Order: sequence, then structure tokens, then C-alpha cells
Amino acid sequence: MSAVAKMVIVGGGPGGYEAALVAAQVGAEVTLVDRDGLGGSAVLTDVVPSKGLITVADVMDEVNDSRALGVRFDGQVGVDLAAVNQRLKTLATAQSADVEAHLAADGVRVLRGIGRLEGPDRVVADLTGGGTEELDADAILIASGAHPRELETARPDGERILSWTQLYDLDELPRELIVVGSGVTGAEFAGAYQALGAQVTLVSSRDRVPPGEDADAALVLEEVFERRGMRVLARTRAVGASRTPDGVTVELQDGSTVTGSHVLMAVGSVPNTDGIGLKESGVAVDDRGFIEVDRVSRTSVRGVYAAGDCTGVLMLASVAAMQGRIAMKHALGEAVQPLDLMVVSSNVFTDPEIATVGVTQRQVDSGEVAAAQVKLPLNTNARAKMQEYHDGFVKLFCRVGTGIVIGGVVVAPRASELIYPVSLAVRLGLNVDQVADAFTVYPSLSGSVAEAARQLHLRS
Repeated sequence: MSAVAKMVIVGGGPGGYEAALVAAQVGAEVTLVDRDGLGGSAVLTDVVPSKGLITVADVMDEVNDSRALGVRFDGQVGVDLAAVNQRLKTLATAQSADVEAHLAADGVRVLRGIGRLEGPDRVVADLTGGGTEELDADAILIASGAHPRELETARPDGERILSWTQLYDLDELPRELIVVGSGVTGAEFAGAYQALGAQVTLVSSRDRVPPGEDADAALVLEEVFERRGMRVLARTRAVGASRTPDGVTVELQDGSTVTGSHVLMAVGSVPNTDGIGLKESGVAVDDRGFIEVDRVSRTSVRGVYAAGDCTGVLMLASVAAMQGRIAMKHALGEAVQPLDLMVVSSNVFTDPEIATVGVTQRQVDSGEVAAAQVKLPLNTNARAKMQEYHDGFVKLFCRVGTGIVIGGVVVAPRASELIYPVSLAVRLGLNVDQVADAFTVYPSLSGSVAEAARQLHLRS
């Protein structure tokens, strides 16, 4: 590398901007080429606005559930979706501006346009305002993200047939929303719109919702969804969607149909890897178009790295950011710890939330991992009783003999916060006694984590 390393990053999402900050802070010359807006889909059309919407839904759930606490109020509680969506767009724009300001403060040069590889040490930026700029680089990071997958038979029109990026343009709450796809995105939006007051039908081709989560957790969530009035069609595949005079019709594989006012197509993501010079430069992609990377974010071409959703490696903003940071440190010759997916905590922002880290129930049941386990229902917790939380549990896994915590599942309100002590235990290799002996506040939901560890001591 030259005396001052030149880093070029394609894409301004978490993988890209976090990498840029790391490189700039150690003195590298960094240019970031961004097309859609700094922060990427995570800030502009996905994580920030969707979790903002879910926050509103949580408030609606709390208001409706407060009757059980003895709270009384007159009149009808509703939501002004136009106002909600305007706030979400403002929030996303403000967050994007914060990212831009941070990059500028650290000396990162940002170009608006589309970046494409031209060999292992050059990026050509097709600038938004016209013209091109050639950027020579000592190392390149591709963080081009992904976009919603579309079915040929159900093309989003932004009015009745929607992708999740188009939901924030709605001015009125859908009367009857059909959600096609029961993964994390589909489950989150189905639960949120049900709480906001829409009648929701969830069409799932799999046998549980969400299919990739802990089976016990999915069972709790499905029971809650159905108890609140959601119609869940499991093991049912949608093959198309079409407009009707006053709504939509979704065609199912068995020949039947479902009708509603709107349909959200949440059927996965496609990497933004076409047309950016990957094949021509020798960068390997898999049969779905995702860039193949190792645990330090290297691609098949020396000096070219990749991070984020374009790699298909556990598509979370936190993972994208970590991949980007690891890539830049590795490219700059610093010591790095390879990405370890077994210490990544993730969360499904439904009500209740589902948070996980480490070893899974599937791995234990299959014999892949030998572990002791305990599952403690949330409804035995004093704080949960006070707040009328009836659904959920804390589940911990530990190694037999040593008692080292190797995984956990939390199903509860704010499980995204409660998973943190479990995540720390997994990351630091704590045993169940160390977790159990730490003080917790009484009463608190986190007390269930300590109690589960105490019970697990007896089984390990």
C-alpha cells in the first residue's frame, strides 16, 4: 500500500459507512460512492422506519391492554397513518443526515452515484449529476445492499400491491391487509398493522411463523397473533396478486384465493450485485447473486472486500456494520477477530419480541451440540404479572459439565433489551453460576434470566 492508504467503498449503508469511519479514523484516504442516500435501506426504507412504525403499534397494544390494569378512558383510540408515515420519513431523513455529518467530520469524501468495479484496484463512479470519475484504490469494499424480491405475477404498484419500501407512502390504514411471507419482515409488519387496527391475513408457505426462529418462540407468537384476530394461513403458498376495482386478490397454489384491500409482498431480498463489474473483475457470487466472502470479508479477488446484505451473511444491520469494520481493519493490516455468527444476537420486533443468540434448539435436538437447557415461563415473573404480560419465556442452553452458557432465547416485551445479558454470557464464556450470582433488580423481567441460570445449574 501507499504511504496513505486509499480506500474506496461502494454503498453507504451500515456496512459501508461504518467501514468508512474505521478507515478514516486511522488516517486512510476514503471515498464512498453512494446511490440511494447515506444509511442505505437500513436507515431510509427498512430498519429505522419499520421499527418506528412498530413503536407506534406497541403504544396501541399497551393502550388496549391497559384495561386489564384497571385503566379507563372514553372515546376511541386510533391512528393517523398519514401523520405516522410523515414522521417516519422525517426520522429516516434526519438519521441519514446524521450519518452524512459524521462522515464529513471524519474527512470521508462522498460521491453521489453508482460505483462499479473496473478490476481489483479501481472503481468507476457514474455520478448522479452526470459524468464519471475513476477512483484508484489500495482496497475496495462492496457494500451495495439488497432490494425487495418481486414475483412476476405480483409486481408492486405502490398503491394496492406493495413492497415494504412503499408502505410509508400510505395515507390511510389498510382495511384488510394481506401479508405474503412469514419471515421476519412479514411477521413484523403483520403484527404491527394488526395492532394499528387493520384486519390482517398472513400467508405463510412454511409451517410456523417466523420459520427461521426457535419453534417454541414461533408457537407463542402464532398463538398471540390468532388470539388478537389475525388469520394465519400456514403451509399455503401465494403464486400471484392482482388488482380488483376496490382491492386485491391473492391467488394461492391450491387454486383458492384471498381478497383484501391491500397486499404486502414480503418474499425475501435480492442482492444489488448486477451491473457493477463483479463478474468482469473475477469476484465470485453464488447462484442467487450474493457475493461470496470469508470471515474477514474477503472476496475471491485480492484487495476486494464485501459487507452487508449483498453478501447474504445473516442480513442484519449489526452484522453488516461488523463486516465492514473487519474488512477495513484487515485491509489496513490491523489484527482482527473473524466474524463469529454464534455470538450475534438478533431480534424479531413483534409483540412479544423474539430475541436469540448462540446455539439453537434445532442444533441441540439434532445432536449437533450437546447441551443442557431450561425454559422458564415469563408468567411466573412478578414484574410480568404486574404488567399483565402472560406470553413468553426465557430459555438458556449451557454445556454439560462446565455449565458455560452457549445460547438463549427470550420471548417477551422488549426482548431486544433482555437478550443483552445472555449475549454477554455467550460472548465472554460465562457459566450459569456467574450469570445466576449477578444481582438483578426485584422486581424485573431480567430476574427471569438469573432464575433460569439458577435452574440450569441443577441440570448441567
